[in-house]
Amino acid sequence: MKKTAASNHNIYQGMALLADPIHQYVSFTVPENGGGDEKTEKDLIDSAWVQRLRRIYQLQSARWVYPAAEHSRFQHSLGTMHVAGEFAKHIYSSLHDVCKDVPSANYVEELLRLAGLLHDVGHGPYGHFFDQHFLSYWALTHEIMGQQIIVKKLGADISRVRRSPSGAFARSEAMDPRQIAYLILMPAASEENSQPRWLQLLGQLFSGIYTVDNLDYVQRDAYMTGFSLDMVDIPRLRYYTFFTKEGLTLHQSGISALGRFLNARLNLYSNVYFHRTTRALDLHLQEIFHETIKLIFPDNPARNLDAYLNCDEWSLFNEVQSWLTLKDAKKRKLANEWKKIYAREVKWKMSFSAEISIDQIHRGTGFVSAKDYEEKIRERLPAKLRDIPFKVDLATQDPRPLNPMAESGKRINIFNPTTGITSPEPLLDIYRFIPARVMHFRVFALNHECDEDLSAAAEKALSNTEASILTNV
Repeated sequence: MKKTAASNHNIYQGMALLADPIHQYVSFTVPENGGGDEKTEKDLIDSAWVQRLRRIYQLQSARWVYPAAEHSRFQHSLGTMHVAGEFAKHIYSSLHDVCKDVPSANYVEELLRLAGLLHDVGHGPYGHFFDQHFLSYWALTHEIMGQQIIVKKLGADISRVRRSPSGAFARSEAMDPRQIAYLILMPAASEENSQPRWLQLLGQLFSGIYTVDNLDYVQRDAYMTGFSLDMVDIPRLRYYTFFTKEGLTLHQSGISALGRFLNARLNLYSNVYFHRTTRALDLHLQEIFHETIKLIFPDNPARNLDAYLNCDEWSLFNEVQSWLTLKDAKKRKLANEWKKIYAREVKWKMSFSAEISIDQIHRGTGFVSAKDYEEKIRERLPAKLRDIPFKVDLATQDPRPLNPMAESGKRINIFNPTTGITSPEPLLDIYRFIPARVMHFRVFALNHECDEDLSAAAEKALSNTEASILTNV
């Protein structure tokens, strides 16, 4: 029997698929014909830096509340790469209309895909908690660390990438790792003008109200926690997103999809990221985290990237476990506290909770610090209870800008097809039904013996700071 070669089998050369519970399948580029000098997405995915993200969980403490939420920054990064690529293919024509000097469509697609893949590469153990309680000590963030890694450790491979899943770049084009570094952390306004306009516009897909990052994690975190979530309609939101000379623009027909997404994100923060047990575990972590990491990593991590490569949640676990039998009393004490956390022994118990929206606070009255609230509550406790240990936790979420007209980094223009006008002003009507800021105010104690007194004192303290409509749970 005569065999015939498939005429279109070449479309599978240099490409592969991986299965994903959120996006069904994610495609990525792989070497062709032995690879040669070319580098592909597979090389970057398989790099030690990206594989390291398997050892950094996406949900720092919430995974101890939602048992199925064991996913890592690695899966999220692949998902963000996919979302970024889909947006790139859709928005390219409008970007080209606005910026004639934009590189080829395939270059822009790959630029956004690699920025999506690498946007979290600078994270340390416990994600944003690591930023707040360790990197901030060195005036660093995970984005700054990511920029260093992209340029200094992955730059050589990135510069040898020559195609996207859609095809090869234009002949004169070579991927620039500095442009990827720019996208994952947009510079201050004073530095922004040094970048081409087309790159500045693409940055809005990484730093706006809906981004290629949060469009993946909202769905992924909701799915992996099992949390019931309003539908996030990415295809509709993407379809109605385009660029005008004013910047990122949403067609009026996409407003409903934007509203559903913002509400979904708001609910996820309230019920998952800011779950009372998640916050209780974080309070315990705060007591030991900085001191522990400083012992493990005493130097500025930006100056020691080779050591940072091994800074993840698995190495942290192994290190503190080894301290349990040491003679060093300080390390042994820290190790015993970590042992409680790993055993899910919840040290702090919630005694009182309230949710306060910014609309409930009089104009000019800002939020005071947790320490200030603790002092106010302690003053209002019965004398015999004034020395009991308790903590106030303030968890603030911003599902949308407080002032969409003023905050250019989070501004979206709305296109009205009837009038032909593009303006951010319609956002004011959209946002009227979504709280601008919600502060989750909670009081935690070591047990529930004084809940009634702590609740009464907390209510008095809050009423004196002009907050109202308290919800005691």
